Amino acid sequence: MLSEVLKRGSVIVPGAFDALSARLAVRAGAAAVYMTGFGVAGASFGVPDIGLVSASEMTERVRALAAASAPVPLIADGDNGHGGPLNAARLTRAYENAGAACIQLEDQVLPKRCGHMDGKQVVPRAEAAAKIRAAVDARASRDFLIMARTDARATHGLDEALRRAEDFLEAGADILFVEAPRDEKELETVARTFPGTPLVANLVEDGKTPLLAPKDLEALGYRIILYPVSALLAATRRLEEIYAALLSGEPATLDGARASFAHYNDIVGLPEYLARAKRYSDNET
Repeated sequence: MLSEVLKRGSVIVPGAFDALSARLAVRAGAAAVYMTGFGVAGASFGVPDIGLVSASEMTERVRALAAASAPVPLIADGDNGHGGPLNAARLTRAYENAGAACIQLEDQVLPKRCGHMDGKQVVPRAEAAAKIRAAVDARASRDFLIMARTDARATHGLDEALRRAEDFLEAGADILFVEAPRDEKELETVARTFPGTPLVANLVEDGKTPLLAPKDLEALGYRIILYPVSALLAATRRLEEIYAALLSGEPATLDGARASFAHYNDIVGLPEYLARAKRYSDNET
């Protein structure tokens, strides 16, 4: 359970954008994995994170990533709930049924934008809190956590973001996510305002929040140290290099920096699948 992970102290949570990246994060030792909506939009659909992927499409990705990361808990990006409070409630039930351990819901308008893009807008504070309240009421188990995110820092300033986070707590949120503080002082202010509450520090390369070291964020009081797109950006650059090498007629240049065919098959569990198939075949004879 994610709640048990958080009780142990601060945790570095890497972002995953498909089932393979989720499995690799777990193999590397991740105690929790984050399904990034930014990454799903780009990796699965080839589109930017501006609200183009539907709730049903996102739910299917949750199902795949939750299965790949199990038993490690999956935090799943639910964007803005894909509508009003009833939509947020329905999405919460869908994510919980799909195997996620936590849904992240934000207060942006529909369609939304990545939290580190310019031009964001947020819904009224009361509507945002109503979505969180609806999600809390919709979950079947309290072990399924509600992460409430506000993007109001960009639109209304830090004070409004803090007021919204307070309303989210009162609505029953388990984890608070104040998106895109601009400097270390703002990070400190958020942590000081909500002592004892699990807080998210969202570290996006080339983003709006300073990339402090995990130990420094832990000292401030942050419990979830999130790297949502680090793997995606690195994989994107590597894919560019690989396709360029292949199309230039120089595939041999890739041999020193790739997984072996056997290692890949081990990652996706081929030996276990073959062993299971053999057991079934042996039982037939």
